[in-house]
Amino acid sequence: MNQLIEENVADRTRPMVLLGVFAGLALVLACLGVYGVLAYAVAQRTREIGVRMALGAKPSDVTGMVLRSGLRLGGLVAGAVLAFALSSLLRSLLFGVTAIAPSIYLATAAVLLFVALAACVIPAQRASRVDPMLALRDE
Repeated sequence: MNQLIEENVADRTRPMVLLGVFAGLALVLACLGVYGVLAYAVAQRTREIGVRMALGAKPSDVTGMVLRSGLRLGGLVAGAVLAFALSSLLRSLLFGVTAIAPSIYLATAAVLLFVALAACVIPAQRASRVDPMLALRDE
């Protein structure tokens, strides 16, 4: 019986490894996309950031503004709903996976929030160093 179970599980190991590799690549691409969008948004708002800093905004205020714009939770909520809807597919592919696994959902949400925060830090720091005079003269 143990040999039959091992043979049955071995048939599913390779597709699950591939699924894990592709999920990791998707996470890397999502990180690059978030960084690219935030960097572009900060570059487009250079004049606004320059005006804010010329009127007395502190670098911490500008950093906070950029971080808030990057850490919107709409995508995280939509992803959690979609993951819950597709959990039946995983339950049919893997042994011992339940439909509702709150620890997995919370861990995934925490990882994605950390990645979004890490992707926001560089554009936020760059925005806080904008020289108001150069930003206003630009164009």
